[in-house]
Amino acid sequence: MTKRHVTLPESAEAGLRGFIDEVDERLASDEDTCRVVNEVLVDLHGDRDAYEAWQNGEQVSNAERVRLQSYDPCNATLESEYYAEKDEEKFRRSKHLQWLWRQFDATPMADNVEFALRFREMLANHLFEEAGDNLRIFKGVTMTYGHNITVGDNTVIHDGVHLDDRGKLTIGNRCSISDGVHIYSHDHDVVDQTAVTNFHTIIGDDARLTYDSMIRAGLKIGENAIVGARAVVQHDVPAHHIAVGTPAKSVKIKPGWENEAVPLDDVPPTEKESRRIDSELPDNFEQFDEFQRNLD
Repeated sequence: MTKRHVTLPESAEAGLRGFIDEVDERLASDEDTCRVVNEVLVDLHGDRDAYEAWQNGEQVSNAERVRLQSYDPCNATLESEYYAEKDEEKFRRSKHLQWLWRQFDATPMADNVEFALRFREMLANHLFEEAGDNLRIFKGVTMTYGHNITVGDNTVIHDGVHLDDRGKLTIGNRCSISDGVHIYSHDHDVVDQTAVTNFHTIIGDDARLTYDSMIRAGLKIGENAIVGARAVVQHDVPAHHIAVGTPAKSVKIKPGWENEAVPLDDVPPTEKESRRIDSELPDNFEQFDEFQRNLD
């Protein structure tokens, strides 16, 4: 059963389109991204009067000052900011865009589906490495950087999905990513958990990742494949296969695709190592162990 078409009242549509176009144009211009994000968040949260009063030197409480300062992404840090191997130049801009994304999701407007889907699609065009047409991203989707994500056309990503692009993440056309799915592109060493290896994780065209499933780093979900609810995928899933369980295992080929898919008893080995992304830290980089352990 397909969905029905829904439209907003003309007056609401005009305001929505005007706002999204305005932010889009400012982000595409030479204007400082940090400044754009700051001003957009001040207005989205209805804090313009208080913000201008503070800027004009009026006295504010410490709590209010923290709130007003936090609209500026330059006054905030994200978890991914601490990652040693991140690309500093790319992250400088993507951090600001990701801050706008997250803080928008904290406003009541994030529940206005027609507005929110189009606003996030616009942001994805600026934040992601590549974002396809008719991309629908729902509330509470998080990412590591954003700039290592590529998503194709007509893909939908539902509530509470985590897109880990510490390595690289590619999602194809017409994919369906259900609520609570976690897709990873980095692994931690089993002996030293501070040692991280990044990978390229691939979700093929027309794939479906269903509720609360997890895809481990460096894996490939083949085109037209299905990953069952709460499955934990630790190996590549061939095209047209249905994989379920923990750990996930191919149990069936989608009806009608038997002649196109590899047989269940002939699944090829996982090619995860071929998707490893090597990174090197500068010689003068000062590392620290956040757990303050003596690894000797």
